[in-house]
Amino acid sequence: MTDKNAEPFRARNVVLVLGALAAQSHALSLHLPRSSSNMYLSNPLSAIKRALASTRRQSTPNSNANDTANVWVVDSLYEGQNFYDEWDFFNYADPTNGMVEYVDRETAFREGLAYVTPNNKIVMKVDNTTVLQAGQYRKSVRIQSKKRYNGGLFIIDIERAPHACSAWPAFWTVGPNWPHGGEIDIFEGVHESTKNQATFHTSSGCKITAPQNFTGNLVSDDCSHDNGGAGCGLVNDSVASFGAPFNAVGGGVFATRWDDDGVWGWFFHRSTIPRDITSNAPNPKNWGKPTVLLSPYSCPPKKYFWDHVIVFDITLCGDLAGPSYTTSGCPGTCAEQVMNPTVYNNASWSVNYVHVFRNSKILGSIPSSAHPTSHPLDTTFLFWSLLFACWVWRSFKVALTN
Repeated sequence: MTDKNAEPFRARNVVLVLGALAAQSHALSLHLPRSSSNMYLSNPLSAIKRALASTRRQSTPNSNANDTANVWVVDSLYEGQNFYDEWDFFNYADPTNGMVEYVDRETAFREGLAYVTPNNKIVMKVDNTTVLQAGQYRKSVRIQSKKRYNGGLFIIDIERAPHACSAWPAFWTVGPNWPHGGEIDIFEGVHESTKNQATFHTSSGCKITAPQNFTGNLVSDDCSHDNGGAGCGLVNDSVASFGAPFNAVGGGVFATRWDDDGVWGWFFHRSTIPRDITSNAPNPKNWGKPTVLLSPYSCPPKKYFWDHVIVFDITLCGDLAGPSYTTSGCPGTCAEQVMNPTVYNNASWSVNYVHVFRNSKILGSIPSSAHPTSHPLDTTFLFWSLLFACWVWRSFKVALTN
């Protein structure tokens, strides 16, 4: 090749080299520190060392970063006109010895003891029209979810809850072989009480500890069935969390979180329900100190709770409302109340929904030095890019000197 022919070739090489350098400079400037992007043309080997060091620093996660994000996603939505499709009616003798006749689905619908209103309120109630003779049992409703759960975030919106002398309503979850598998009473009370009581029932060994971490008033710290079957109860600190005062303020929401880290319970009056709950994007971290807390250190959930169904019921007298009747302030005897239908005009549930969410953990790490304009760069890609820049630089110098 003659010198005359080489000149255009050299010029073309210079153009190509400059183009390549410009492209590399633009790409690398997105990832390198400002000082590195300005100096790598003048000292490419030094730039490689500095860029690789910078990349290693950017790719090392901060040890203080939260590597796991808990996101609660929808598991079950019990609501609307099809609410009862996902529930079984319990029509056997009351296991708690109440003076009730639990009816089947057909009877409940036919006699107006269970229905959904046109505006999607779920109603369950005690018969309040039939006069009974002494010793007769009053018709009532108990239902349980077809699905079983081994944890989750259970949220119930109650507009009106049952209350009456002799009545013992509850919303709860329970395992298949009580007390093994456990029981979590979320909403429960008797007679004309005004405070809800949450209670845990378990096999031997479970206790509630650290009362400074919850706002409820501890009745007993021993959750074991050995404790006379009473379980470990916590009375809500709100005087309008049960009974007539609860209904008078439009009810509210009870939320229960159950997972490997423990069991928590919160209560919100209608006017204080968090927006994340109403938008079906619950975030318990925003809800403050719970009313109820069962620590995994004193009662590991995996050991004591499994395969739970969700239950609604309204029983009368029985193992809790019977013995407590004499101190309730109600007239006569518990059995006498059962005979009178008008006693039960307020013994009904009106529920907006029951929503269950499951915990979906998202793994990842975010460096504390992360900046919106920074772009982590793969080390191997950076190495070869800068090596190419060195080769281009040498070619550029050769082209200029020849």
